[in-house]
Amino acid sequence: MKETIVAPAEGKLGIMVVGCGAVATTFMTGVLMARKGLAKPIGSMTQYDKIRVGQGKEKKYLHYGDIVPLAKLDDIVFGTWDCYPQNAYQAAVYAEVLKAKDIEPVRNELEKIKPLKAAFDHNYAKRIDGDNVKDCATRWDMVQELKKDIQNFKKETGANRVVVIWAASTEIYVPYDEKFHGTLDALEQAMKANDREHVAPSMCYAYAALTEGCPFIMGAPNTTVDIPAMWELAEKTKMPIAGKDFKTGQTLVKSGFAPILKVRNLGLSGWFSTNILGNRDGLVLDEPANFHTKEVSKLSTLEAILRKEDQPDLYGNIYHKVRINYYPPRNDNKEGWDNIDIFGWMGYPMQIKINFLCRDSILAAPLLLDLTLLSDLAARAGRYGIQRFLSFFLKSPMHDYTKGEEAVNNLFDQYVMLKNAIREMGGYEPDELID
Repeated sequence: MKETIVAPAEGKLGIMVVGCGAVATTFMTGVLMARKGLAKPIGSMTQYDKIRVGQGKEKKYLHYGDIVPLAKLDDIVFGTWDCYPQNAYQAAVYAEVLKAKDIEPVRNELEKIKPLKAAFDHNYAKRIDGDNVKDCATRWDMVQELKKDIQNFKKETGANRVVVIWAASTEIYVPYDEKFHGTLDALEQAMKANDREHVAPSMCYAYAALTEGCPFIMGAPNTTVDIPAMWELAEKTKMPIAGKDFKTGQTLVKSGFAPILKVRNLGLSGWFSTNILGNRDGLVLDEPANFHTKEVSKLSTLEAILRKEDQPDLYGNIYHKVRINYYPPRNDNKEGWDNIDIFGWMGYPMQIKINFLCRDSILAAPLLLDLTLLSDLAARAGRYGIQRFLSFFLKSPMHDYTKGEEAVNNLFDQYVMLKNAIREMGGYEPDELID
C-alpha cells in the first residue's frame, strides 16, 4: 500500500438538499429509517458494493467503508431549500412515493426538517408557483442570502462539514456563453448586474456552496457548474464539484446496454426512447424550454459510447430520439420504453425492446447518498474541481470541453474510474482488471 492522506470523517456531516420534493424526502426518509435498522439502503454503492484491492495472495474484496473513511449514516444531519413551505414529513406524504409504514417511524425527525426559502426564479420553472422564496434584488443578493443559510445551518446543527446537492427541478436551458461563463470574474459581474438570462438560480447555489467550503453536486441537467467560471471557483476554493443529472432509469439502461452493441460489433440504425411520469419533475419537463435541457443531457450518452468516427459502418447513421411525456396517473412510477433497431451480419435488421417500469425517486435516493458521501470523502482527500470518478452516477458527466476533452459515458468504464478512485484514496494501486 502507498501512503495517502485523507482526513478522518469527524463530527457531523450536513447534507443540504436543494428541493424538498419526492427525491429529497425519499432520500432523507431512507437514511433515517436505515440508521434505526428499519430499512436497508439497497442500491447504494457506498453501503453495499465491494471492490477488489490487491492482487495474487494479497487480493481481497472490501466494502468502500473498509477502504476509505466514509461518513457514517448516524452522523448525517439534513437541511433543505424549497419554494414550497411544507416540512419534509408533509412533503414525503404529498409525494406518495413511500407508504405510511415507511414514513411514520421517522415522522418526528422529518417534521424538524423545514425548508429554507428558495432562491427561485419563476421564469426558469414556469410550472412551479411556490411562494416560499427569497426576495432578492439581484443574483448577487441571492448568493449572499444562500451563504448566510449555510452558515446558520452549520451553527444550528453543529455540522463540521456540509455538502450541497441539487435535487430540484430542471431549469430552462442556459447555453454556455464564454462572455458570461468563461471566467469567474465575468460570472461575478453578471451576478452583480442581475443578468437573469445568463445566470440561473442554480448557479447562485453552486457559488454560495463553493465559497462556503462545501462540495456541490448538480443532480439535474442544468448548466450550473458545467462552465469554466465554476471550474475556476472550485479550483480557487479547493472544493469538489460533480454533475450533471442523476442517472436513474432509462439512461442507466442506455449506458449499460449500448456497450453490449459496441463490444459485439453490432450496428445501430436507431434508438427511440420515450418516458411517461406524473410527478413534479414530469410537470416541469412538460414545458418545452425545460424539456430541452433534459433532452440535451439524455441525447449525449449514446453518441459518446457509439462513436461514428470510430465505426462508420456500424454507427455512422444513427437516428436517436428522446421523448418525455407528463402523465399524472403514474405519479413517481415512471415507465420507459426503448425501441432499438440494430443490424448484424450482411446488414440484416433485428430489434430489441426494453420496457422499464421503474420508480424515479427509489432509483435516485441511493445516488444522493453515494454522491454526497463520496464528495465529502473527495474534499477530505484534497481532491477538488471536476470529480470525474463520480460519472458513474450521472447522465451527462462533466468534462473540460474547452480543451477537447470527451465525456466518459460507458457505464463499465465509469465503474473502473470509480473503483480506482476509491483504491487510490485508500492507499491501493489502481488497475484495469475486470472483476
